Amino acid sequence: MGKIKAAVVGYGNIGRYVLEALEMAPDFEIAGVVRRDARQVPAELSSYQVTDDISKLGKVDVAILCTPSRSAESYAQAMLAQGINTVDSFDIHTDIVKVRAHLDGIAKQHGAVSIISAGWDPGSDSVVRALLEACAPQGITYTNFGPGMSMGHTVAVKAVPGVKAALSMTIPTGTGIHRRMVYVELEEGASFDQVAQAIKTDDYFVHDETHVQQVPCVKDLLDMGHGVNLTRKGVSGKTQNQLFEFNMRINNPALTAQILVSSARAAMLQRPGAYTMIEIAPIDYLYGDREELIRRLV
Repeated sequence: MGKIKAAVVGYGNIGRYVLEALEMAPDFEIAGVVRRDARQVPAELSSYQVTDDISKLGKVDVAILCTPSRSAESYAQAMLAQGINTVDSFDIHTDIVKVRAHLDGIAKQHGAVSIISAGWDPGSDSVVRALLEACAPQGITYTNFGPGMSMGHTVAVKAVPGVKAALSMTIPTGTGIHRRMVYVELEEGASFDQVAQAIKTDDYFVHDETHVQQVPCVKDLLDMGHGVNLTRKGVSGKTQNQLFEFNMRINNPALTAQILVSSARAAMLQRPGAYTMIEIAPIDYLYGDREELIRRLV
Protein backbone atom coordinates (compact mmCIF):
# COMPACT_ATOMS: atom_id res chain seq x y z
CA MET A 1 0.00 0.00 0.00
CA GLY A 2 1.27 3.46 -0.90
CA LYS A 3 1.37 6.40 1.47
CA ILE A 4 -1.89 7.44 3.10
CA LYS A 5 -3.09 10.78 1.72
CA ALA A 6 -4.43 12.80 4.66
CA ALA A 7 -6.17 16.17 4.70
CA VAL A 8 -6.15 18.36 7.80
CA VAL A 9 -9.58 19.92 8.21
CA GLY A 10 -9.38 22.96 10.49
CA TYR A 11 -6.20 24.70 11.51
CA GLY A 12 -6.45 25.77 15.14
CA ASN A 13 -4.41 24.39 18.03
CA ILE A 14 -5.08 20.74 17.21
CA GLY A 15 -4.71 21.24 13.46
CA ARG A 16 -1.20 22.66 13.92
CA TYR A 17 -0.11 19.68 15.98
CA VAL A 18 -1.76 17.23 13.55
CA LEU A 19 0.33 18.72 10.75
CA GLU A 20 3.48 18.17 12.84
CA ALA A 21 2.50 14.57 13.62
CA LEU A 22 1.81 13.87 9.93
CA GLU A 23 5.18 15.33 8.97
CA MET A 24 6.84 12.83 11.33
CA ALA A 25 4.80 9.80 10.15
CA PRO A 26 6.63 7.87 7.40
CA ASP A 27 3.44 6.29 6.02
CA PHE A 28 1.50 9.53 5.45
CA GLU A 29 1.42 12.15 2.73
CA ILE A 30 -0.23 15.51 3.46
CA ALA A 31 -2.84 16.14 0.77
CA GLY A 32 -3.51 19.65 2.03
CA VAL A 33 -5.24 21.78 4.64
CA VAL A 34 -8.91 22.76 4.59
CA ARG A 35 -9.90 25.95 6.39
CA ARG A 36 -12.77 28.39 6.18
CA ASP A 37 -10.60 31.29 5.02
CA ALA A 38 -8.16 29.81 2.52
CA ARG A 39 -6.98 33.28 1.55
CA GLN A 40 -5.15 33.73 4.85
CA VAL A 41 -2.26 31.27 4.65
CA PRO A 42 0.22 31.24 7.55
CA ALA A 43 3.89 31.00 6.60
CA GLU A 44 4.19 27.44 7.95
CA LEU A 45 1.59 26.28 5.39
CA SER A 46 3.32 27.81 2.37
CA SER A 47 4.48 24.40 1.12
CA TYR A 48 1.01 22.85 1.33
CA GLN A 49 -2.16 23.31 -0.67
CA VAL A 50 -4.69 25.28 1.39
CA THR A 51 -8.32 25.33 0.32
CA ASP A 52 -11.85 25.86 1.62
CA ASP A 53 -13.14 22.70 -0.11
CA ILE A 54 -11.66 19.22 0.33
CA SER A 55 -12.79 18.22 -3.18
CA LYS A 56 -10.12 20.60 -4.57
CA LEU A 57 -7.34 18.47 -3.06
CA GLY A 58 -7.72 15.53 -5.42
CA LYS A 59 -7.51 12.04 -3.94
CA VAL A 60 -7.83 12.05 -0.14
CA ASP A 61 -7.81 8.79 1.82
CA VAL A 62 -8.66 10.24 5.20
CA ALA A 63 -9.79 13.60 6.56
CA ILE A 64 -8.51 14.42 10.04
CA LEU A 65 -11.17 16.68 11.55
CA CYS A 66 -9.63 19.32 13.80
CA THR A 67 -12.93 21.13 14.34
CA PRO A 68 -14.94 21.93 17.48
CA SER A 69 -16.86 18.90 18.78
CA ARG A 70 -20.22 20.46 18.05
CA SER A 71 -19.43 20.67 14.33
CA ALA A 72 -17.48 17.39 14.01
CA GLU A 73 -20.55 15.30 13.15
CA SER A 74 -21.63 17.55 10.26
CA TYR A 75 -18.09 17.69 8.86
CA ALA A 76 -17.77 13.90 9.11
CA GLN A 77 -21.12 13.41 7.40
CA ALA A 78 -20.07 15.60 4.47
CA MET A 79 -16.68 13.87 4.05
CA LEU A 80 -18.08 10.35 4.39
CA ALA A 81 -20.68 11.12 1.71
CA GLN A 82 -17.73 11.71 -0.65
CA GLY A 83 -16.26 8.33 0.26
CA ILE A 84 -13.48 9.88 2.39
CA ASN A 85 -12.57 8.20 5.68
CA THR A 86 -12.73 10.50 8.71
CA VAL A 87 -11.33 10.68 12.23
CA ASP A 88 -12.33 13.20 14.88
CA SER A 89 -11.87 13.94 18.57
CA PHE A 90 -15.56 14.47 19.41
CA ASP A 91 -15.59 14.74 23.21
CA ILE A 92 -19.21 15.11 24.35
CA HIS A 93 -19.38 11.77 26.19
CA THR A 94 -23.17 11.61 26.49
CA ASP A 95 -23.66 11.93 22.71
CA ILE A 96 -21.05 9.44 21.48
CA VAL A 97 -23.40 6.46 21.05
CA LYS A 98 -25.88 8.59 19.09
CA VAL A 99 -23.25 10.15 16.83
CA ARG A 100 -21.62 6.78 16.19
CA ALA A 101 -24.96 5.27 15.14
CA HIS A 102 -25.68 8.18 12.79
CA LEU A 103 -22.27 8.14 11.11
CA ASP A 104 -22.21 4.34 10.93
CA GLY A 105 -25.08 4.30 8.45
CA ILE A 106 -23.56 7.04 6.30
CA ALA A 107 -20.11 5.42 6.30
CA LYS A 108 -21.47 2.02 5.28
CA GLN A 109 -23.61 3.57 2.54
CA HIS A 110 -20.54 5.21 0.95
CA GLY A 111 -17.94 2.52 1.67
CA ALA A 112 -15.99 4.66 4.12
CA VAL A 113 -14.74 4.49 7.71
CA SER A 114 -15.35 6.96 10.53
CA ILE A 115 -13.42 6.76 13.81
CA ILE A 116 -15.02 9.09 16.32
CA SER A 117 -13.89 10.40 19.72
CA ALA A 118 -10.26 9.65 18.90
CA GLY A 119 -8.65 11.96 21.42
CA TRP A 120 -7.22 11.01 24.79
CA ASP A 121 -10.49 11.16 26.73
CA PRO A 122 -12.63 9.91 25.19
CA GLY A 123 -10.09 7.94 23.19
CA SER A 124 -6.89 6.43 24.53
CA ASP A 125 -8.20 6.65 28.12
CA SER A 126 -11.25 4.70 26.95
CA VAL A 127 -8.93 1.90 25.81
CA VAL A 128 -7.18 1.93 29.20
CA ARG A 129 -10.53 1.82 31.02
CA ALA A 130 -11.60 -1.15 28.88
CA LEU A 131 -8.35 -3.01 29.62
CA LEU A 132 -8.63 -2.36 33.37
CA GLU A 133 -12.19 -3.64 33.35
CA ALA A 134 -10.97 -6.79 31.60
CA CYS A 135 -8.45 -7.20 34.45
CA ALA A 136 -11.11 -6.71 37.13
CA PRO A 137 -14.62 -7.14 35.69
CA GLN A 138 -16.29 -6.28 39.00
CA GLY A 139 -15.31 -2.97 40.57
CA ILE A 140 -15.22 0.81 40.18
CA THR A 141 -13.05 2.99 37.92
CA TYR A 142 -12.38 6.64 38.77
CA THR A 143 -11.12 9.01 36.07
CA ASN A 144 -9.57 12.17 37.49
CA PHE A 145 -8.57 14.82 34.95
CA GLY A 146 -6.04 17.59 35.40
CA PRO A 147 -5.28 19.97 36.72
CA GLY A 148 -5.07 21.38 33.23
CA MET A 149 -6.64 23.12 30.28
CA SER A 150 -9.65 21.40 28.70
CA MET A 151 -9.67 22.06 24.95
CA GLY A 152 -13.32 21.12 24.43
CA HIS A 153 -14.57 23.19 27.36
CA THR A 154 -12.43 26.17 26.31
CA VAL A 155 -13.80 26.06 22.76
CA ALA A 156 -17.34 25.87 24.14
CA VAL A 157 -16.75 29.02 26.23
CA LYS A 158 -15.26 30.89 23.26
CA ALA A 159 -18.52 30.29 21.39
CA VAL A 160 -20.57 32.12 24.04
CA PRO A 161 -21.67 35.58 22.80
CA GLY A 162 -19.67 38.33 24.47
CA VAL A 163 -16.54 36.22 25.07
CA LYS A 164 -13.39 37.55 23.44
CA ALA A 165 -11.00 34.89 24.81
CA ALA A 166 -11.33 32.06 27.29
CA LEU A 167 -9.58 29.37 29.28
CA SER A 168 -11.33 26.48 31.01
CA MET A 169 -9.28 24.64 33.62
CA THR A 170 -10.28 21.23 34.97
CA ILE A 171 -9.46 20.70 38.66
CA PRO A 172 -9.85 17.16 40.05
CA THR A 173 -11.46 16.89 43.49
CA GLY A 174 -11.23 13.08 43.64
CA THR A 175 -13.36 10.00 42.84
CA GLY A 176 -14.03 11.26 39.31
CA ILE A 177 -15.53 14.59 40.41
CA HIS A 178 -14.19 17.82 38.93
CA ARG A 179 -14.36 21.56 39.38
CA ARG A 180 -14.33 23.79 36.29
CA MET A 181 -12.45 27.07 36.64
CA VAL A 182 -13.36 29.30 33.70
CA TYR A 183 -11.50 32.52 32.93
CA VAL A 184 -13.02 34.89 30.38
CA GLU A 185 -11.90 38.04 28.62
CA LEU A 186 -15.04 39.88 27.50
CA GLU A 187 -15.91 41.86 24.40
CA GLU A 188 -16.51 45.54 25.06
CA GLY A 189 -20.01 46.09 26.43
CA ALA A 190 -20.65 42.41 27.21
CA SER A 191 -22.45 41.56 30.47
CA PHE A 192 -20.36 39.34 32.71
CA ASP A 193 -23.46 38.04 34.53
CA GLN A 194 -25.09 36.98 31.24
CA VAL A 195 -21.89 35.34 30.01
CA ALA A 196 -21.38 33.47 33.30
CA GLN A 197 -24.97 32.22 33.27
CA ALA A 198 -24.65 31.00 29.67
CA ILE A 199 -21.48 29.10 30.54
CA LYS A 200 -22.88 27.45 33.66
CA THR A 201 -25.99 26.22 31.82
CA ASP A 202 -24.05 24.89 28.81
CA ASP A 203 -24.04 21.08 28.44
CA TYR A 204 -20.26 21.06 28.89
CA PHE A 205 -20.55 22.61 32.38
CA VAL A 206 -24.02 21.98 33.76
CA HIS A 207 -23.06 18.73 35.51
CA ASP A 208 -19.95 20.09 37.29
CA GLU A 209 -19.18 22.71 39.90
CA THR A 210 -18.26 25.70 37.72
CA HIS A 211 -16.69 29.02 38.67
CA VAL A 212 -16.40 31.83 36.11
CA GLN A 213 -13.97 34.70 36.57
CA GLN A 214 -13.38 37.76 34.41
CA VAL A 215 -9.73 38.55 33.67
CA PRO A 216 -8.06 41.36 31.69
CA CYS A 217 -5.92 39.01 29.54
CA VAL A 218 -6.48 35.27 29.13
CA LYS A 219 -3.18 34.86 27.27
CA ASP A 220 -1.31 35.57 30.51
CA LEU A 221 -2.89 32.43 32.05
CA LEU A 222 -2.58 30.05 29.11
CA ASP A 223 -0.90 26.68 29.67
CA MET A 224 -1.88 23.71 27.48
CA GLY A 225 -0.63 21.14 29.97
CA HIS A 226 -3.12 18.55 31.22
CA GLY A 227 -3.19 15.06 32.68
CA VAL A 228 -5.20 12.17 34.02
CA ASN A 229 -5.18 9.65 36.85
CA LEU A 230 -7.20 6.48 36.19
CA THR A 231 -7.76 4.16 39.14
CA ARG A 232 -9.67 0.90 39.24
CA LYS A 233 -10.26 -1.15 42.37
CA GLY A 234 -12.04 -4.42 41.78
CA VAL A 235 -12.24 -8.18 41.65
CA SER A 236 -10.38 -10.64 39.41
CA GLY A 237 -12.38 -13.85 39.39
CA LYS A 238 -13.26 -14.19 43.10
CA THR A 239 -10.15 -12.38 44.36
CA GLN A 240 -10.85 -8.92 45.75
CA ASN A 241 -8.69 -5.84 46.40
CA GLN A 242 -7.10 -5.69 42.95
CA LEU A 243 -5.84 -2.14 42.41
CA PHE A 244 -4.70 -0.62 39.09
CA GLU A 245 -3.52 2.91 38.38
CA PHE A 246 -2.61 4.80 35.20
CA ASN A 247 -1.13 8.32 35.17
CA MET A 248 -0.01 10.76 32.51
CA ARG A 249 0.97 14.42 32.22
CA ILE A 250 0.70 15.80 28.72
CA ASN A 251 0.49 18.69 26.29
CA ASN A 252 -3.22 18.45 25.51
CA PRO A 253 -3.42 19.33 21.78
CA ALA A 254 -0.17 17.52 20.94
CA LEU A 255 -1.42 14.21 22.34
CA THR A 256 -4.87 14.66 20.79
CA ALA A 257 -3.21 15.27 17.43
CA GLN A 258 -0.98 12.20 17.68
CA ILE A 259 -3.93 9.98 18.52
CA LEU A 260 -5.88 11.40 15.58
CA VAL A 261 -3.02 10.55 13.21
CA SER A 262 -2.66 7.03 14.68
CA SER A 263 -6.42 6.57 14.29
CA ALA A 264 -6.24 7.78 10.68
CA ARG A 265 -3.80 4.94 10.08
CA ALA A 266 -6.20 2.48 11.72
CA ALA A 267 -9.10 3.77 9.63
CA MET A 268 -7.43 2.36 6.53
CA LEU A 269 -7.65 -1.17 7.97
CA GLN A 270 -11.31 -1.28 9.03
CA ARG A 271 -14.44 -2.36 7.19
CA PRO A 272 -16.87 0.46 6.32
CA GLY A 273 -18.71 1.85 9.33
CA ALA A 274 -18.22 4.05 12.38
CA TYR A 275 -16.04 3.02 15.32
CA THR A 276 -14.79 4.23 18.68
CA MET A 277 -11.21 3.46 19.66
CA ILE A 278 -12.08 0.55 21.95
CA GLU A 279 -13.53 -1.34 18.96
CA ILE A 280 -10.24 -1.40 17.06
CA ALA A 281 -7.25 -3.69 17.60
CA PRO A 282 -4.41 -1.65 19.22
CA ILE A 283 -1.90 -2.91 16.64
CA ASP A 284 -3.86 -1.14 13.90
CA TYR A 285 -2.83 2.23 15.33
CA LEU A 286 0.88 1.48 14.92
CA TYR A 287 3.25 1.96 12.00
CA GLY A 288 5.46 -0.95 11.03
CA ASP A 289 5.54 -4.57 10.01
CA ARG A 290 2.81 -6.48 11.84
CA GLU A 291 4.95 -9.51 12.67
CA GLU A 292 7.74 -7.29 13.98
CA LEU A 293 5.30 -5.30 16.12
CA ILE A 294 4.01 -8.53 17.65
CA ARG A 295 7.57 -9.75 18.25
CA ARG A 296 8.54 -6.47 19.94
CA LEU A 297 5.40 -5.69 21.96
CA VAL A 298 3.94 -9.01 23.06
